[in-house]
Amino acid sequence: MSTLYLICGMPGSGKTTLAKEIETRCKAVRLCPDEWISSIMEDKNEKNELDRLREPIEGLLWDLAKKLLTFNVDVVLENGFWSRDERLEFLRRAKQVDPQVRVILHYLDLSIESLWQRIQKRNLGLPEDCFHITREELDQWMSWFTPPNEEEFKLYDEYEVHVAC
Repeated sequence: MSTLYLICGMPGSGKTTLAKEIETRCKAVRLCPDEWISSIMEDKNEKNELDRLREPIEGLLWDLAKKLLTFNVDVVLENGFWSRDERLEFLRRAKQVDPQVRVILHYLDLSIESLWQRIQKRNLGLPEDCFHITREELDQWMSWFTPPNEEEFKLYDEYEVHVAC
C-alpha cells in the first residue's frame, strides 16, 4: 500500500525542508513543481512564464505520481495546496488510483510576518530552484489561501500540523 503526502503551506513555510525529510525518512519520491519549472525557465524573473508553466508542470507531476502510487511507491507532493478544493481533489484522485492509498496531509502554519521574514532572508541568497517573492505577492497569495480546518483534517488518513514562529 502506497502513501501520498500532501505538503500544504505558503512560500517560506518550510515545505521543501519538510518534503525532503519525508522523502529520506519514508523512501518516497519527492515531486516539487518549482524545481521542475526553474529547470526549464530561461529567465526566472519572468512571472508570466512562471504562471504559464505551473499548471502543465503540476499536471505532469500528477501523472508521474499516479504511476508511482500504482507501483506501490510513496510520493511527496509539495505543490502548496492553497485551497481546500485543490487538496480534496488530490485526495479524491489518490483514492481513485487505489482506495487503499493512504493520504497524509502536512500543514505548515506560520504567520504572515514569519513567512515574510523567511522569504526576505531567502531572497538575499536565492537558491537556484526558488523564485524571488515580493511582499505584495505574498499578501495577494495569503488572500487566496484557505487553511485546512478540523472538519477537513478528518477526511485524510492522517494529518499533521506544523506550527513555527
